[in-house]
Amino acid sequence: MTEPTVTDTHAVRAVDAAGDGASGASGASGASGASGASGASGASGTVRSEVPSAPVVPVVARTRDELVEARSALGDGDVAVVMTMGALHEGHATLIQQARRAHRHVVVTIFLNPLQFGPKEDLSRYPRTFDADLDICTAAGVDLVFAPTPDVVYPDGDPGVRVSAGPLGDVLEGQSRPGHFDGMLTVVGKLMHLTRCSAAYFGQKDAQQLLLIRRMCRDLDFPVRVVSVPTVREPDGLAMSSRNTYLTPSDRETALCLSAALRAGAEAAPEGPSAVRRAARAVLVREPLALVDYLVLVHPDTLEDVPEWYRGEALLAVAGRVGTTRLIDNLPLLVGPGGGALETFSQD
Repeated sequence: MTEPTVTDTHAVRAVDAAGDGASGASGASGASGASGASGASGASGTVRSEVPSAPVVPVVARTRDELVEARSALGDGDVAVVMTMGALHEGHATLIQQARRAHRHVVVTIFLNPLQFGPKEDLSRYPRTFDADLDICTAAGVDLVFAPTPDVVYPDGDPGVRVSAGPLGDVLEGQSRPGHFDGMLTVVGKLMHLTRCSAAYFGQKDAQQLLLIRRMCRDLDFPVRVVSVPTVREPDGLAMSSRNTYLTPSDRETALCLSAALRAGAEAAPEGPSAVRRAARAVLVREPLALVDYLVLVHPDTLEDVPEWYRGEALLAVAGRVGTTRLIDNLPLLVGPGGGALETFSQD
């Protein structure tokens, strides 16, 4: 059956004249569906929207009242959200473009969520580039940008009730960043409610975050479909991240060992889990300036190490510190005969 094509006419929008430095981004990176309580992924493909030839600046809402008014103008239908912490790059643009192609309206949130940052983390130095972010949203055909400050999202201060990530939030990134995923899920849940989205788009690069958001939507019956988008990489293989701006030229060269290790592991995937781990580790040990936090091959739904006899889809994930910057990366794999790198998991 041929799918209908809808071309948005995008009425002229007034831009809020309030200060141009919004306080940052949602708990979901770059990334991180349509209706249905399940966290199943995959674009709906029911509507294809075309970005106007002459892009129009999105409406910018900074308060709850402004968001209610702007969101109401979009109607109650097909609305996708892309949640960010600002400092947008091509990875975020890809998320927005994917959402734009599949949904009638797209909302981008820009909110630097303090609940996700520990006392020794980089909240104060996180890049704030609202004007450039708005340019990216404009070029991608975004309808509405919600850029609140913390007092708008958390009007009573730190919330007394938060969403718990449970055991899945205590491993890997959760072990290195205690409480991080509770803060992330809390803000993602709030922004899903505030934007009244039917779909939410997130990047595969933050695989653990993506898994937890899907579980939250499924376990707590959020009527939101979570859509994953493959990791966007620089030409040399480095996964795009807002934190890449912290890297010095020499740090950036060192950081390439992370994606190189993943590629080496993928090439060894037909031989089984031990071969994957061995090949990836061999790349990392040759780069002493990269301080590796973890290198794991785990089941994509449980984050538990896969045993040697395992054959099927698995997540090869790595995290480490290069210079002063902590980086993460991962690659979906098919382990066993005919195996190798996957763009996304089959459930995606």
